[in-house]
Amino acid sequence: MRASDRVYGILREEIIGWHRPPGTILGEVELADQLGVSRTPVREAVSRLLGDGLAAPRPGRGVVVAEVSADGVREMFELREALDTQTAALAARRADPRVFDRLAERLERMGAALAGDDADRSAYYALVASLDEALDEAADSAWLRHAQEQLRAHLQRVRRLSRKDEARLRAAAAEHAQIARAVASGNPELARAATLVHLDRALSAILRAVRRLEHQQPAPTPVDVHPLGPAAPKIERTDP
Repeated sequence: MRASDRVYGILREEIIGWHRPPGTILGEVELADQLGVSRTPVREAVSRLLGDGLAAPRPGRGVVVAEVSADGVREMFELREALDTQTAALAARRADPRVFDRLAERLERMGAALAGDDADRSAYYALVASLDEALDEAADSAWLRHAQEQLRAHLQRVRRLSRKDEARLRAAAAEHAQIARAVASGNPELARAATLVHLDRALSAILRAVRRLEHQQPAPTPVDVHPLGPAAPKIERTDP
């Protein structure tokens, strides 16, 4: 794997996981030193993040992690409604129902496991990603999958805004289970309806979290903090 690909993967996961929150400066020199690579792969990785919309230029500050705004979230969900409902409807027509019945069972169990401060939120997000992947495979539409790819990086990021809202996470797990059950039933309209219910409730919860975030307005985070532990993983200098 090229060094720039590895740098991109690390930074992308840190941004999505809120280890580098909005406004964090992505300086080439500091990142190259932190990750143990030259500036070239860092420059290439940051350029890809700009293309993804996960980073943005800021006058006088270079490139920073992109902000999350209420207007941006609403626009994202307008697109998400079109893509997710069509994906669910196609999946209902073409899916192996056993796959989605099993996913529904896992999501229902996950809802109960999300209670308490020590609940494993990462396992929940991984299970949701498995549902997304199963829906893509069942829908069997290369164009839909391609359209979803960039959007889902942003969705993963804004979903994490509700990570401390135990009640919302448990409700979301139940809603995802209902989507899986609807797809397993083979009823496209039921799958669309279950998806719309989830999207409406998810949008309301995320907008509440965004408003709280906007009121906090934290100071920019310097890049010399090490969000993945005592030090970020070093990358061998296998290419420039």
